[in-house]
Amino acid sequence: MTQEIWLKTIETNDLKEIWEISYGPKADLEWMKFNGPYFKDPVETWESFSTGYGSTLINNPMTKVIMKNQQITGLVTAYWQDGSLKQWLEVGLLIYDANTWNTGIGSIALNKWLHELFQLYDYLPHIGFTTWSGNIGMQKVGEKNGMTKEGVIRKVRYWNGQYYDSVKFGILRTELLN
Repeated sequence: MTQEIWLKTIETNDLKEIWEISYGPKADLEWMKFNGPYFKDPVETWESFSTGYGSTLINNPMTKVIMKNQQITGLVTAYWQDGSLKQWLEVGLLIYDANTWNTGIGSIALNKWLHELFQLYDYLPHIGFTTWSGNIGMQKVGEKNGMTKEGVIRKVRYWNGQYYDSVKFGILRTELLN
């Protein structure tokens, strides 16, 4: 069966579903073990999500939901590593349901996101992507999209009594669009 995957701007009426699959009753929370668990982010209540982080997602060009067959399955994000200079863009990716990992959703979504961001910011020559050595799946997603491993900052992510590496990937406009 072919899966249709696309990115959609987040609207107010999407917030409840995003919360339900990320933190709420439909969440398996497995994603939190791989999305920077060393930061020890809390499981958010609907109230804290809808008035906090969730409210920042609405109509935000730097965040979109990943849609698979008419269902929200995750998020893609982007942020300026260098703040107001807006020359160093980094992206992020979340797939909430662990049962859908390793099915290509993340690779397809990231590819679409990279294309969209290079079109939106037509002056940028590079987009980065950072993960950690404990997240093998996310490293594979970067590699599948032609990203180059540009750096490894060794033993800086501490989780469950063990140090892990921070792993930085990047892709140039000319590598993606040619």
